[in-house]
Amino acid sequence: MPLPDLPADVRELIGRQAELDELASAIGVRGDGSHRAVLLGGDAGVGKTRLLTELRDVAFGTGWQVVAGHCLDFGDSALPYLPFSEVIGRLANEVPNLLDEVAGQRPVLRALQPGRRTMQGSEQDTSAAVGRGDLFDAVHGLLDAVAEESPLLLVLEDVHWADTSTRDLIRFLLSRPFEHQVAIVASYRSDDLHRRHPLRQASAEWGRIPGVARMQLDPLGPRDVRSLVKQLHPAPLRESEMAGILARAEGNAFFVEELVGATSAHGGPVPEDLADLLLVRLDRLSESAQLVVRAASVSGRRVSHGLLTEVAPVTADALESALREAVELNVLVPTSNDFYRFRHALLAEAVYGDLLPGERVRMHAAYVGALASGRASGTAAELARHARAAHDLATAVDASIRAGDEAMSVGGPDEAADHFSTAIELLADPASRTDVAVDLGYLGHRVSDALIASGRPGRALSVVREMLEGLADDWPAEQRGRLLIAMATAVMVEETRLNPLEFTEEALRLIPDEPSRLRATVLAAHARAHALNDNVDQAREVGAEALTLAETQDLPRLATEVITTLAALGAKGSEDVRSGLEEAVRRAEETGAAGAQLRSLFLLGRWHQDRASFPAAVEKFERAYAVAVGIGQPWAPFAFDSRLLLAQIATITGDLDDAVRLSDVSGQAPPAVPETLLAAIDLTVRATRGDEKAAALLPQLRSHWSKDGLIPITVGPAAIELHALKGDVDAVIAEHDAVVETMTALWREFFHARVRLGAVTLGALACCVPGLVGAERERVAEVADRVIEGSRRTLALQAEETTHWGPEGVAWAARLTAEHLRLRWLLGIDPPDEAELIESWRTALDRFTDYGHRWEIARCQARLAAVLQAGGDQAQARSFADPARAEATRLGAAPLLAELRGLGAAPRQRAVQSNEALTARESEILALVAQGRSNGEIGKQLFIATKTVSVHVSNILAKLGASTRTEAAAIAQRNKLL
Repeated sequence: MPLPDLPADVRELIGRQAELDELASAIGVRGDGSHRAVLLGGDAGVGKTRLLTELRDVAFGTGWQVVAGHCLDFGDSALPYLPFSEVIGRLANEVPNLLDEVAGQRPVLRALQPGRRTMQGSEQDTSAAVGRGDLFDAVHGLLDAVAEESPLLLVLEDVHWADTSTRDLIRFLLSRPFEHQVAIVASYRSDDLHRRHPLRQASAEWGRIPGVARMQLDPLGPRDVRSLVKQLHPAPLRESEMAGILARAEGNAFFVEELVGATSAHGGPVPEDLADLLLVRLDRLSESAQLVVRAASVSGRRVSHGLLTEVAPVTADALESALREAVELNVLVPTSNDFYRFRHALLAEAVYGDLLPGERVRMHAAYVGALASGRASGTAAELARHARAAHDLATAVDASIRAGDEAMSVGGPDEAADHFSTAIELLADPASRTDVAVDLGYLGHRVSDALIASGRPGRALSVVREMLEGLADDWPAEQRGRLLIAMATAVMVEETRLNPLEFTEEALRLIPDEPSRLRATVLAAHARAHALNDNVDQAREVGAEALTLAETQDLPRLATEVITTLAALGAKGSEDVRSGLEEAVRRAEETGAAGAQLRSLFLLGRWHQDRASFPAAVEKFERAYAVAVGIGQPWAPFAFDSRLLLAQIATITGDLDDAVRLSDVSGQAPPAVPETLLAAIDLTVRATRGDEKAAALLPQLRSHWSKDGLIPITVGPAAIELHALKGDVDAVIAEHDAVVETMTALWREFFHARVRLGAVTLGALACCVPGLVGAERERVAEVADRVIEGSRRTLALQAEETTHWGPEGVAWAARLTAEHLRLRWLLGIDPPDEAELIESWRTALDRFTDYGHRWEIARCQARLAAVLQAGGDQAQARSFADPARAEATRLGAAPLLAELRGLGAAPRQRAVQSNEALTARESEILALVAQGRSNGEIGKQLFIATKTVSVHVSNILAKLGASTRTEAAAIAQRNKLL
């Protein structure tokens, strides 16, 4: 059958299983079937052929025969009965004897055989007339004869291109019953059925025939489009790229494939082949209708009737006629609020892309005239876009700034940032600044606020710095001062080595030392900059002055921001910080200072988190994030940070599904850094659960490491865990070193998270020990010494700086020591005393219990149980292994469950204390086991069968009371059996 065969890698049917089940059931491919035929409608590219191909495979699988015929677009030169000629040609190949038999009885069938319909047909006879009734009966009889052997499915595709004769034959087949089981499915493009299309009336008549059902194939839903994109593009895509495809494809499978293939997700031009296909629809319109549609495309996806009346280059009467034509041909769709929209967004893009450059400028100028004069209503954003395209600089700058202000007022920081950035771009030429009166200080301050609110502080830093560097020396001091404050604000929330004091101090020198709102703003920023530099006394002094000035200048929101800064400093101790922040939250709520409320709640949440008071921390972070969402700034500093810490806390408290939910950005448009950090949380969960496929995400995540230090210190440990699952020692070491190198460049060499990184690395290396041989073990021991040295120097530096080291830091420091001792114990290189090893893991368990990290508690329990069991204390080992197993099961932590399975559940005897219980051969084999040799390697070295080695190893494990080869090697090292 000539339905397409799909490559093996795209065979999965996405988003159409329900439709497939409905279609197969309707015609009896599955079940009894309630209809003899189905008319399948859907827009071009929506997936009709894909669905029919799947139906074909289902039919074949249930013993049906399937044949298909296609209608083609020959315009006025249509070939009558073309799809049935194709069907007969297929039957001539598949059942030639049956076809000859039926054609012998009904010679009229030979007229439809493909070879006879060409100009070279050897038996063509133009004098012979074929009776339609005889022909219809013959086709019906042929299909019935084919179905006598087994049920037959006849598929007719693209019947919107069918000629009159073909439509008549289809109607005949639909209305006349078959003696045997014959089902018919006819597909057509519903978006081609304009009011005068011949199939429109025909399909309505067919649908009223008993046994004929109609089925409409709707566009794919967002979730299914995501699945299709992932099938077509296995490499991970950023959510912004995915969102671009979702918005532009509108659920059309063909559009999705074209956009993914052309990597056109960022709003680039429509792929040329797709544009050509879309523009074919425009060719059917009259000249005046084409002019109106072209004018509409300049507006974008939709345009109001009033605006189109002003800009379309046709008379009022011609406009009405043109719009009716465009609607009838499904190019435009009227909406209930006096607007018209293009049937597909990509159609609007294709039409606009087809405009000539001069034509485009003239049309945009017409829109500017209509909007600026008030003859048509529109937004500042619309005016700004048209003015820019029309090269109207003054109007574009003014409208862009107004559009940015409007966007910020309704919680749209991303759009606001784009509008302000457009204004700055238009003013890039210093000469243009003399032609357009703009306060660059205000504009820089606004774009910085918008970019920070949208979660792009790094971009804010770059934009404001460029503006500062581009100012003339004699530029007004106040405008320069505003830019400096914008710069300092961006520095305080961005990953950078710049010091905000550098900018606040210069701003203070520029702004007159007299009461003013700008002076209050500068002092508030200066106090905060001192606080970030731990200059507590200076921060209090400047903050007090800023607070007084803010209150006298009637700036309640700024005053609340200053109160938040002062509260975070504390007066006498940590409880003062908490009470001060709670008061700042109350004050912010009273004054409506959402920014201060957000910052105060976040800082209060951190205060609780640092003390492992997770329920209280979660409550504050949830409130902070709710405030941010309420003002339309979910990616702003302190807003996104609250969401991120909620996800991190969920991994600590063992609510892994909640962590996954919080890290899911589907349907959102996060900036790169927040998206990567949330992906890192998801990676952490997947590593905990042993999902080795998650390693495919690492290259994309690593590309963002240099943008924020939190990324490598979150991704790195998870990646190390994934490498350990494969026993890849080199990858574990490389990952550790890469994190240290990146963090040294971003922060400093001995960063606090290096302790956790070291503990995870040593634990991963210990898990890889069973696969190591002598020389490799020595190398791992040397690496371990380097890793522990870096972590210990970090601890020493922390002690010198008297930095607060809360429950988290204490727990990881204990785990670091325990993992190092465990690694030495397993390697058999300078192994620790058994009591010391046990005590180190008891300490680590106690510290993580204090911290409340459920996953790490279970891991400590498991590893303590392994040490106790190796020492022969079976009862104690089980008392720790059982709760660890229960928690690992709850978390779905497959790697930990595998580790626990090695401990077993049945009691074992204590290990032997000498080699008297081992034979000479067993001692020899034990030495090789301790070197990490496999049974096969041992057999080759000792010239004995692998099966014999296996028997000896089993005996050794039983005598030593060990459950694994690694445990046996550790017992042998400890008891000096080697």
